[in-house]
Amino acid sequence: MMRQNLNDLAAFAVIARTRSFTAAAAELGVSPSALSHAMRALEERLDLRLLARTTRSVAPTEAGIALLGRLAPALAEIDAGLAALAEWRASPAGTVRLTTFHWLASTLLSRKLPGFLSSHPGVTVEVNVDDGLRDLVSLGFDAGIRFGESVERDMIAVRIGPSLRMAVVATPDYWSTHGRPRHPRDLLAHPCISYRNLGNGSLLPWDFEKDGKELRIQVRGPLACNSADLALAAVRAGCGVCWTEQDDVAEDLATGRLERVLDNWCRPYPGAFLFHPSRRQVPAPLRALIDHFKE
Repeated sequence: MMRQNLNDLAAFAVIARTRSFTAAAAELGVSPSALSHAMRALEERLDLRLLARTTRSVAPTEAGIALLGRLAPALAEIDAGLAALAEWRASPAGTVRLTTFHWLASTLLSRKLPGFLSSHPGVTVEVNVDDGLRDLVSLGFDAGIRFGESVERDMIAVRIGPSLRMAVVATPDYWSTHGRPRHPRDLLAHPCISYRNLGNGSLLPWDFEKDGKELRIQVRGPLACNSADLALAAVRAGCGVCWTEQDDVAEDLATGRLERVLDNWCRPYPGAFLFHPSRRQVPAPLRALIDHFKE
C-alpha cells in the first residue's frame, strides 16, 4: 500500500503540473484511462477530492493544492537524491526542467543550450516558455532563468549573462515627422508599440533612470503584442516607437534604419540569472548546465 500511495502521489503531482491527463500519461508512460483510474482510487483511499475534472481540463482542488504544497518539495528531494547518483557515472545523466521568458529563450538559451546538449548527451532538458512568474517547486521545475530583479530572494541565483540595456527607437522619417522626445514623459504623445505580458495580461511599462531618479511610463499605441519580432517589424515600417533591448536593434542602429532617443535615460540593468531552490546537493545535470552557462 505504501508503494502504491507513493506512485499515485507522484502521478498526481505530474497531473497537477501539466493540467492534463493526456500530457501526464505521456510523460509517465501509461494510458490516460489507467491514470484516471489510479487518481480515483487515490481519492477514495484519502476520502478527499484532489482533482477537479471537466470535459476540457483538469486542475487541483483546494485540498489538492494543499497536498501539492507539501508533496512537491519532498518529490524534489527524492529527484535530487536520484540525480546525485550521477556522481558515480563518468558523465551527468538525467533530466533538467527549466522555465523562462520568451525573450530569454530566443536569445540566451538559443545561443548557449545547443552546445550543452552536444557535450552532454546523457542529459535531457525540458524548457517551458512562459512570461508568468511561476513557482518553481510547486510546478516541478528544477530551475528558472529570469532577469536579476525578478528572482525570489530565497532562491540560489547564478549570473549567466552580461548586463543589458534598453533603447527607445523609431525610423529617421518618424522622428522627422513627429519630433524627438526630450523627456520620457514626452512619449505619452507618441504612438508606442507595447509588450503584452500573457502571464498576467498587463502591458509592460517602460522604465527609465537618470541621475538616480527612476521613472516608469505606461505607454499606449497602435499595437500591443508579446512578440519582439512583430513589434520591431511595426517600428521599422514607421508605425511608431519601440522600447527594446539594444542588442535586438544593433544592426538597425548601425545602418541608420532606426535611430535611438533618450539614450541618457536608458541605464544598464542586471542580465539573466539561472536560479534554483536551495538544496544541500545540486543534481549533477543541473550543476553541469550551470557550469556551461557560466563559461
